Amino acid sequence: MAGKAVRAERAGATRESILAAAERLFAEHGVFAVSNRQVSEAAGQGNNAAVGYHFGTKTDLVRAIVRKNAEQIERVRLQMLAEIGDSSNVRDWVACLVRPSAEHLAALGNPTWYARFGAQVMTDPALREIMVAESLTSPSLHQVLDGLNRCLPELPVEVRVERGDMARQLMVHMYAERERALAEGTPTPRSNWHDAATGLIDAIVGLWLAPVTPCP
Repeated sequence: MAGKAVRAERAGATRESILAAAERLFAEHGVFAVSNRQVSEAAGQGNNAAVGYHFGTKTDLVRAIVRKNAEQIERVRLQMLAEIGDSSNVRDWVACLVRPSAEHLAALGNPTWYARFGAQVMTDPALREIMVAESLTSPSLHQVLDGLNRCLPELPVEVRVERGDMARQLMVHMYAERERALAEGTPTPRSNWHDAATGLIDAIVGLWLAPVTPCP
């Protein structure tokens, strides 16, 4: 039994090393520019087949990275939802969309790679569906979107969809840009992730509440 426990512990440590290395390399270079061999080497694995052994395909590896981070983000969002209850304030629901990722990145310390990894995945047609599909399994995210929709009953469906896409683009790429700036040591508009989230919440609330120009 002791031997099995040791082997399981080693396998878990190896998986974590591979996940961390892959997230960093994918963030910096793009998913398909990085080989499994490079990930194995960066993770300190002498066996170049380690990625395939522990995760399967590269798509499986990307999914594992998304799930690992999503678990932490989900915890923050659930806590925020418990605090706002059945709010009728658009800002409360937007905060539940925006702030969990920022809090997760802040908790990871510096440098982080997940925001840039997310931007790489969301701009790749072959991988985007992984991140979208994983987000659709989040009960808390569905709850947030339902709450936001209740606050905006007069917004036409097509405008609601359009602004949802806009908000997603802002969240993905603004966080990726901030993360890149921190990694490169260049100035950022806000001094910490909490304040960066506040600025993004301000902007996205304005986006949702902006007037709608009727189409001719």
